[in-house]
Amino acid sequence: MENGRSAFHGRSAFHGRSEFQEKTVIGPIQLYTHYISVIVRSKMQYKKSFFLYSLGMFLTSFCVFLSIYFMFQRFSQVKGFTYQEVLLCHAIVLMGFTLAEIYARGFDCFSGMVRSGEFDRILLRPRSALLQVLGSRFELGRVSRLLQAAVIFTYGICSSNIHWTLRKVFTVVCMLMGCCALFSGLFLIYAALSFFTLEGLEFMNIFTYGLNEHGKYPMGIYGNVILWITTFIVPFAPVQYYPLLYLLDRRQELYLSFLPLTSFLFLVPCYMLWRFGMKHYQSSGS
Repeated sequence: MENGRSAFHGRSAFHGRSEFQEKTVIGPIQLYTHYISVIVRSKMQYKKSFFLYSLGMFLTSFCVFLSIYFMFQRFSQVKGFTYQEVLLCHAIVLMGFTLAEIYARGFDCFSGMVRSGEFDRILLRPRSALLQVLGSRFELGRVSRLLQAAVIFTYGICSSNIHWTLRKVFTVVCMLMGCCALFSGLFLIYAALSFFTLEGLEFMNIFTYGLNEHGKYPMGIYGNVILWITTFIVPFAPVQYYPLLYLLDRRQELYLSFLPLTSFLFLVPCYMLWRFGMKHYQSSGS
């Protein structure tokens, strides 16, 4: 009888432990949210520093807006695009890039993690390395740039002569999602290439910050060669230029509304490159 009670209690204790373990299992979304909350709390410990950093991001981006403003003080249009149309284009790209930079900044700083040996510690943890790298950085200070882009975007919508329909609203949403996915993929490529060299690959800035800089104008103004490159090699024009032509009623094909979503297909080879780099990773020895 006593043995029966002990066996019963043993089964109850084991069952209780399994229930506790099930309750303490954290999913990837909850874990990433926890990463963000930790980073935000740490940032808020130094409020003045955070404010000055956010102000710097705002002023840096504001200088780009001023360059557009002064350009159109001299010229009434650029290759047929008016000031309001260029502002709308600039705001959409800036918002998409900023969103990607806020949550995917960990990939951009990944080369430093490889050099310092921090990535070796990540591989020892029972979680996805990709998720941990993604959650290692969260650039809250970029929110000021995002707010500026939202203001420019609102002005561009109100001042442009676009006849808005549900299809065009859907197109804008797809452009934002497409820009965010495209830049996230470029950051992931940068991280994947860091597996093969300990030095930062600064040439990748041509495709990340360079596209953000030149994306303030529709890509068609740079000529057919650049347009071809940004269409078939780095698919930036499908999320920026061609949908913009549909918004401005310069092209009528309905598939242009969905074209920015093709940037999610671009994430597939980016992830495959990351997996290839993981398989060939060798510790830096730090």
